[in-house]
Amino acid sequence: MTESLKTLYIVLPCSRKEITSFIEENHYSHNINGCNADYCFKLVDKNETICGAMFYGKLAMANQWKRFADNSEDVTELRRLVCIDDTPKNTESYFIGHTLRWLKKNTKLKVVVSYSDLEYGHTGVIYKASNFKCLGAKVGAKVIIFNGKRYHDKAVRTKYKGELKPFAIRIKDALVSGEAYYQETRGKVTFVYSLR
Repeated sequence: MTESLKTLYIVLPCSRKEITSFIEENHYSHNINGCNADYCFKLVDKNETICGAMFYGKLAMANQWKRFADNSEDVTELRRLVCIDDTPKNTESYFIGHTLRWLKKNTKLKVVVSYSDLEYGHTGVIYKASNFKCLGAKVGAKVIIFNGKRYHDKAVRTKYKGELKPFAIRIKDALVSGEAYYQETRGKVTFVYSLR
């Protein structure tokens, strides 16, 4: 199967801007707000049409890197991964494999962390197929529901130059007015991949 995927797709490093709208349209979260994107990749077909996108960045939760490495610079998180629905079986693991090899060759990173979201029925099949090690489930956290989208609780604390961002202020105001609300989640399963 891998050989045929090689003839169908090319994996390329890219800018965040190139894949933002694709991820927002196709990823189940429909959202990349607040995500750091240090390493971005696109999966393109022979016509150079984007069929998949992913990016790695700093871990979403502050100080979580301490669970996985001695330095924060050694750890990255696979923050978003999505392929269009009609890609062949194994496309996601093919895509992940290419990006892991790229990270190993082009960075000094030691560990990649990712989470499968039980709230959406994701159990980490793709990560298991990509040789990630499962570390078990984390207790569910609260998310904020605002305008039909889910936001991490830290969205209300996001600052720029010491001041709350306008978006953080809007969400805080919406929580007070009742336009936004907190919701419990089922939790996530943690997966790690050692690059070195």
